[in-house]
Amino acid sequence: MTWQTWSLYALAAIGLSLTPGPNGLLALTHGALHGTKKTLATIVGGSLGFGLIIGLSMFGIGALLTTWVGLLVIMKWLGGAYLVWLGIQLIRSEPINISRSKNAGNGRLRTLFSQGLISAISNPKGILFFVAFLPQFVNPRESLFTQFLLMAMTFIVIEFVYEFTVASLADRIKPLLVRAGKNFNRVFGGIFIAIGVLLPLRG
Repeated sequence: MTWQTWSLYALAAIGLSLTPGPNGLLALTHGALHGTKKTLATIVGGSLGFGLIIGLSMFGIGALLTTWVGLLVIMKWLGGAYLVWLGIQLIRSEPINISRSKNAGNGRLRTLFSQGLISAISNPKGILFFVAFLPQFVNPRESLFTQFLLMAMTFIVIEFVYEFTVASLADRIKPLLVRAGKNFNRVFGGIFIAIGVLLPLRG
């Protein structure tokens, strides 16, 4: 991959990361609820999930989706159901409390990591995007595995920085969110549910 091709890919990856989506929203809510340090687990999980999607996209899932259209339908409904579940859990959780959020039971690192990972890999829109997006930057005369490593690491670093920034900002404005009380949970939980409902219904 040439420097020019990589630069274009990195620029496009930045644009994709800055586009609002489930993982950015998850980093925001976890940053507010659990603090930046704990949310690192969410961010790492999401970043690895995106790396996995890139690998699947480059090594044949596009052909699989073309052969079995029903797989995409299943992925859409499962991904939507998971986002709805996340939204319900957020709405039912207690309001943000600065003294309690650092020790919240649902703030266990393994749980946060798995939520970030599943949120990334259960979004079929992301998979479809990468299936259409990555071939534009792949050189068939070069090692596919080497290009995968470069593309995956580039996107993972960009996504990590973006989500960490979002989580840090949420952590810093936590006193404002505390004053919002339960409304914060309702608003962002409602957004998760709306995305989850719309995801399988859109073409």
